[in-house]
Amino acid sequence: MNKAMLGILLIVIAGFAYLINGKGLYASNPPERKGYVGEGAPPGGAPTYSAARSELSEEEKVAILYMREEEKLARDVYLALYERWGLPIFNNIARSEQRHMDMVKALIDRYGLEDPALERGKFTNQELQGLYNELVRRGSSSVEEALKVGALIEEIDIKDIRKWLQVVNFDVEQVFKNLMHGSENHLRAFTSTLKSYGVDYQPQVLTPEEYQRIMESGGWRGRGGQRGGPRH
Repeated sequence: MNKAMLGILLIVIAGFAYLINGKGLYASNPPERKGYVGEGAPPGGAPTYSAARSELSEEEKVAILYMREEEKLARDVYLALYERWGLPIFNNIARSEQRHMDMVKALIDRYGLEDPALERGKFTNQELQGLYNELVRRGSSSVEEALKVGALIEEIDIKDIRKWLQVVNFDVEQVFKNLMHGSENHLRAFTSTLKSYGVDYQPQVLTPEEYQRIMESGGWRGRGGQRGGPRH
């Protein structure tokens, strides 16, 4: 082997050693992994977010705190109507709303916000307090009206979440999208149960086109829609 070939071989070997010892490609400037730790989604499909987080805007803070209480309103109304009528749908969906509350509480803890949630039936936001009082009153008049109240709550949730999705960051957005999918399922459950009572529900907040898209986008698979017998 001549001296020129030997020199080239030594340079190649030195280059491999440089990479193996971690001093080569990406050593000083590794690629960023934004949003979650590890490469790709971890088991279960949901990303695991790193400890680093961006600061929230005031609008994002308002959105998180409002949705914490709005999900609580849904849970509290459904528990009150379950106690009044004994229909499984109210108890089942109230449990789902508790999970939604927990998801928003995780955001509150993550960003160091003060939790506005009070005891059952009480609200920091006085507009939500008034809405809670009115919906429980309406829903206590008849089973059919109670189911309409449930559908109305889910319509309100969907409309509000769509508004907040325009202003929130990525990890808040993922939680809010899960809330919206849950509300769409719940809306289908309430309207399906109303049909079993001979009531053809008409949207009260959403446009007819928005409502129809939700009705056609999926079906209720949970146990919430069990009719059961009303408690008088």
